[in-house]
Amino acid sequence: MKREEKNMLMRQQIIKSAIAEFGLNSYGEGSLNAICKKGNISKGIIYHYFKDKDELYLACVKECFNSLTTFLKSENISFNNVEEAIEKLLDLRHQFFKENPDFGNIFTNALLQPPKHLLKEIKEIKAELDKFNINFYEQVLENVNLKSGVSREEAIEDFLIFQESFNYYFHNKVYGDFRKLFTEHELKLGNLLKIMFYGIAKEDTEK
Repeated sequence: MKREEKNMLMRQQIIKSAIAEFGLNSYGEGSLNAICKKGNISKGIIYHYFKDKDELYLACVKECFNSLTTFLKSENISFNNVEEAIEKLLDLRHQFFKENPDFGNIFTNALLQPPKHLLKEIKEIKAELDKFNINFYEQVLENVNLKSGVSREEAIEDFLIFQESFNYYFHNKVYGDFRKLFTEHELKLGNLLKIMFYGIAKEDTEK
């Protein structure tokens, strides 16, 4: 086996062990010693491939967000019905995190309770998922007759404000169990998305 392949496999092994650790614990609670134990890896090996805990944590966050975005993009979502499109998206998210349970905690921590000194890096990592969400919203709007006085641009801006406000709400909630926080986040997301879409849609009686 070539050196490049060995390096890649070792790096993947370290990330896999780190995902298992951060899948149970937040960034602050996560331990390099625990990662070493889970993967039967020396701390020296970890520092050979990653500068510090920050870099390793960000690698896990990147793996989580990239995997979720790739999965969502690979699935077909029909936009003929607003409610069905939202349900499909939420079902896909549920399926992904059910198949990748460790990612649920990593996703929740990075999105809702991120380490303050890593905010910039995490924002860059989740940029592709943000683009996917905006594109999803734009496609839904193609099949929605907007209320009088509501432009497509305003609706998109409202969505971005909603997204930031929604995440900020959860950012300020303190939970001992991040899995409960994740579950509540996903449940409320579906309900509020429907409320928001129907709030901008033209009613049957509106001419």
